[in-house]
Amino acid sequence: MFQRDLTLEARPRGFHLVTREIENAIPELRSLRIGLIHLLIRHTSASLTLNENASPDVRRDFTSWIDASVPERPTSHAWTHTTEGADDMPAHIKGSITGFDLTIPVRNGRFHLGTWQGIYLCEHRDHGGARSLTATGWGDSG
Repeated sequence: MFQRDLTLEARPRGFHLVTREIENAIPELRSLRIGLIHLLIRHTSASLTLNENASPDVRRDFTSWIDASVPERPTSHAWTHTTEGADDMPAHIKGSITGFDLTIPVRNGRFHLGTWQGIYLCEHRDHGGARSLTATGWGDSG
């Protein structure tokens, strides 16, 4: 069993494929024959999800859909939590929709994902900065 904190580089608003970046930041992963990794993003204005890893169109469509679904300036009301900017409260809602954690199986030292699956960093702020994650892993290294 192990736990490691890692930092993802700052990215602009959008959905970003980060599977390899996360795998590379967890050297202990390579020692697991079978197991699980739990990933928690330690922010409320960015999130994690698992989806299509081949076509960048999917990530652009996710961004378009979520920005339209949770607009910064809704027509029916005004956000009251705006201290950190117009994108802050919508970012919190978007994060709750997409989720702050993932649990992923490990096989032979790598994430055991489907052929077309990858981990997305969902950056919901215009300038969210670097993002901190905690990875907790357990399994059999024999």
